[in-house]
Order: sequence, then structure tokens, then C-alpha cells
Amino acid sequence: MEFSLAPDVEALRQRLQAFVATEIMPLEGDPESYDAHENIKLSLLEPLRAKARDAGLWALQMPQERGGQGLSVAAMAACYEEMGRSIFGPVVFNCAAPDDGNMILLEKVATEAQKARWLQPIVDGKVRSAFAMTEPAPGAGSDPGLMRSRAERNGNAWVLSGHKWFITGAGVAEHFVIVVRTSDDQRKGLTAFLVHRDAPGLIIGRRIPIMGPEEHGGHCEVSLDNLQVPDDDRLMEVGDGLKVTQIRLGTARLTHCMRWLGMARRAMEIAGPHVSERQSFGQPLADHEGVQWLLGEAAMAIEVGRLLTMRAAVKLDGGDFARKEISMAKIQVSETLHKVVDTAIQLLGARGYSKDTPLEWMYRYARQARLVDGASEVHKMVLARAFLQEGRDFWGWE
Repeated sequence: MEFSLAPDVEALRQRLQAFVATEIMPLEGDPESYDAHENIKLSLLEPLRAKARDAGLWALQMPQERGGQGLSVAAMAACYEEMGRSIFGPVVFNCAAPDDGNMILLEKVATEAQKARWLQPIVDGKVRSAFAMTEPAPGAGSDPGLMRSRAERNGNAWVLSGHKWFITGAGVAEHFVIVVRTSDDQRKGLTAFLVHRDAPGLIIGRRIPIMGPEEHGGHCEVSLDNLQVPDDDRLMEVGDGLKVTQIRLGTARLTHCMRWLGMARRAMEIAGPHVSERQSFGQPLADHEGVQWLLGEAAMAIEVGRLLTMRAAVKLDGGDFARKEISMAKIQVSETLHKVVDTAIQLLGARGYSKDTPLEWMYRYARQARLVDGASEVHKMVLARAFLQEGRDFWGWE
């Protein structure tokens, strides 16, 4: 088992690290850098994106012929972790959700004509995108089988009707991947379609207020009101919608983990100097055993998350769906992120709770990690089923 990075990947990681430190992190301390939804202002984002593109740090997940860097998933793991150290980082490099997952999906399964129309503008940073699957109860959430939005065929087109919500990025997205029901078949009853924001019948409704900072475009309700979609804009075959969601969400869950590990590391980087310098009862905080236990547990949890993430990444690169490996990484990293940021705030005391550091931003952001792309409890169910099916082979070696 080889854990070292190839020289070219290590060089790229170091360039990302330097870019994040010099170009992006300094903006985080200025309140004027933030928009109304606590993300980086577009007036600052676009010049940074141009710099990232010129520096050869753009769209790491996309093939070079599309203008990306052509990284493997394992190489992405190391590099996404570096960009995730800044709360503004991933979006600067066009590696942020939901565009990141949508680009990976379309590159894998779209036709060449669909890639030219729907994918390339996202890669180029000209448009944003959204993936519309989740519905209000009793509709689809972690269980796509509960899908209530439907599409009925009408000649060479489809008519979509239904209601989606918590659609990330929908407030600014121009390209949508929308999953709806086309039959009552349990496995082949869903189909995915590509839709432009301006299509009559696609209604972007309420931007749902949330606890934490938002991605650009927020989390919106979306109505499908007799939305007509040409059959040419169907993604994959009729009935392949569940497959689309599995392909889309598998890698997307893992890239979330990569970015979250960077954020967890950053929280520790903020806490480390503080406990080394801050005096308490005649000695630095770092000399207190209780503080050392907190730091040691946090550091170990991050490393466990890194190993699980890299193992899943290597399996994806080998052509495996890596379902149980991704579930393990998703549980470990999402829960580690929340705990590590909480630990950093505890160690900094009132300063950590204030807006003098990014920790309170991270804390509110981190709470969603245990919910998005499948709650921790759902992923534990996945692991339980895998164990019951595989028995002792659950822990096999490749």
C-alpha cells in the first residue's frame, strides 16, 4: 500500500497551498469580502478565478482537453484538501459543490452533444448548475424511491410536474439536472433530464433560510409546472435516473469529504498557535493534559478520515463503486469536521466564538455535513447491510 503522492501531484498540491495562503485566506478577515449570504463576493471571486485559471489550478476534476487538470480521484483527494483549508477556496478553483459533482457526472455519462451544450459552459465558469432531486415530505430525500415529481411522454418531448426543495445553487444556476419519476418500477422508475433555467415551467421559488453560510445560489424551492423537455435532453436512458443519482452522489460525497478535511485541518491550525502561546495558571494551555487530549483526539480523527477518503478514492479510480468505503468516509469526516471545529472553538474560548476567526463560520457550516448527501444514519444502514451480506469478507484486502 503506497501513500506517497506522485511528484507532479505533490507539486500541484504545493502550488495550491501557496495560492490559498497568499491569494485567498487574506480576504477572510475582511467583512467586506462577504456577500449577504456569507460567501465570497462575486466582485472578488471572478478576478481570483481568472488568476487560478492562469496559474493552471482550474477545474482539477476535468480532463485537460476540457480545460481542466485531469486528476485522478486519489490526486483530487490531496488537492481538494488543500483548497478546503480556506472557506472561500473550492469555489475559486471551480471545484465547489454543486458544480463539482455535476461536472463529474456529465463527463461520465452525457453524450458528446450534451457535453458541448451542458457541461463545457460549467467547466469554463460561464454558468452555474444545480442537481434537483430532493422533495418535501413525503417525497424523495435520502430515499429516491419516494420520488413524486413525474414526467409524462408527449411525442418527442416530456412534460415534467412536481416540487423540489433544498436545491443547492438553484438561485443562480442556469443548467439543471432534474430527476423525476417516469414509471412505478422500483429500480427503473426514475429518469434524469437536462433543463435550462429559462425553460417555461421551471420556476425558482423561495430561497430557504438556513442556519449556516450558503453556497452561491443558496438552497431553493423549485417548481416544475408542465415543464416541457425535448427527449434529446434526457440524460442516459429512460429508467436510468437512479443510476444517475448513484453516479452523481458517490463521487460527490467523497469530494465533500476532501474539502471538509481541509477545513478541519484549518481549525486545528488556528487552535495550535493559540494553545501554545496562551498562558493559563502559569503555563501554556498546550502543557495542560486535558488540552493535549483534545488536540490528540482531533488530530487522530482527521487522519482516520484522510485514510478512509483516500481508500475510497483509490477504489473509485480502479472502477469500483466503493459504496461502503464512501459511506465510511462520509460518516467519519462529517462527524470529525463538526467535532474538530467545536474543539477549536472551545480551546480559543470567547475569541473562537467571536467573528475574529473563521471558526464560528465553520461551526455553522459544519453542522450540515452530517445531513447533506445522506445523513450519517443512512450511511450506517448501508454499512450494516454490506456487513450482513458479506460477513467476514467485509474486511477483505484487494
